[in-house]
Amino acid sequence: MKRAKEIFGFDDKWLVIIGIPATTLITTAMMFGDIMVEDPRFFFTGCIGVSFIYNTVFWLVFRQVVLVFAERYPNTGDLAKRILLQSLVVLVLYFLINIILDPLLHHYLEPQIKNDIRHSIGTTIGSLLVTFLVLGIYLTTGFYHQLQKTMVEKERLVKENVQSQLESLKNQVNPHFLFNSLNTLSYLIPEDPAKAENFVQKLSKAYRYILEIRERELTTVAEELGFLDSYNCLLSERFGDNIRIHINVPEEAKHLQILPLSLQMLFENAIKHNVVSAQHPLSIEVFVEKGDRLVVKNNLQPKKQDQPSTKIGLENIKSRYQLIVKKEVEVIVTHQHFIVVLPLVQQEYATHPLT
Repeated sequence: MKRAKEIFGFDDKWLVIIGIPATTLITTAMMFGDIMVEDPRFFFTGCIGVSFIYNTVFWLVFRQVVLVFAERYPNTGDLAKRILLQSLVVLVLYFLINIILDPLLHHYLEPQIKNDIRHSIGTTIGSLLVTFLVLGIYLTTGFYHQLQKTMVEKERLVKENVQSQLESLKNQVNPHFLFNSLNTLSYLIPEDPAKAENFVQKLSKAYRYILEIRERELTTVAEELGFLDSYNCLLSERFGDNIRIHINVPEEAKHLQILPLSLQMLFENAIKHNVVSAQHPLSIEVFVEKGDRLVVKNNLQPKKQDQPSTKIGLENIKSRYQLIVKKEVEVIVTHQHFIVVLPLVQQEYATHPLT
């Protein structure tokens, strides 16, 4: 049975246990229907007993044939060849088994059984029909399990590919954050060493959060806003009043899920591509709309000499959202504002949907 499970993809123990008595009853009724009416006692003692022996031998022998051909021709491309050769072998074995068993068992059925040519042809056709029906059950069931196995394997490969892409995207985040923070630190050291020292302490606290959520695909809005508060302190060290941040997120939305560091990356994106000065302060708003959409909105004042884009920030967020929760990030650009709408997801997404 173990070999059958490996080859067929399922354990046929119960198919054998139930199938042999069932086919015995069917074939006996087909062959000896008149005896069942005229002499029920002989039908259930003599006819059923002899048919049970025939059916048991046929089933076990043909089962081995199916196993051999399924093992030899496992590919779906060889299915037609497998069916043809298997059918020919079954036909040959069917007549050979009859030649061997008929002399041994037929005397138990005489003289009640008619042994004319019409009866012999009818019983042969009936037996072969049942035989190929059983073979069809093995073939279709095995094919179904093979198809299921192929689909599961395909899904596993897709998930592994998605996980690999996700890990690659997540690995972009930390260097991106560190690079921008070190840039800020390089500005502060010559201007104000004391402020630079304070900046390093806050940077250490922020980076601890990054390391803690490294393996997580999603985090709560509350956790992300907590990190953002520390991060905003770093921004104020560099830009002072030239950057104005307004966060308005209701308590009922804070338990929802969001991508880790997505807000920080959007803030970095806004700073990188816009003028931030006393004459042109950058204003960033964070608020919730429709209960499940977190909006990050900044006034649009593009730099004339923009830094070369690494395409890490917004594209990273879009890709991770698509991979993890299959939801789109909405980007809206007007003459005055640049707006990114992040979907907020429920708690069930937090349990690693890719595993």
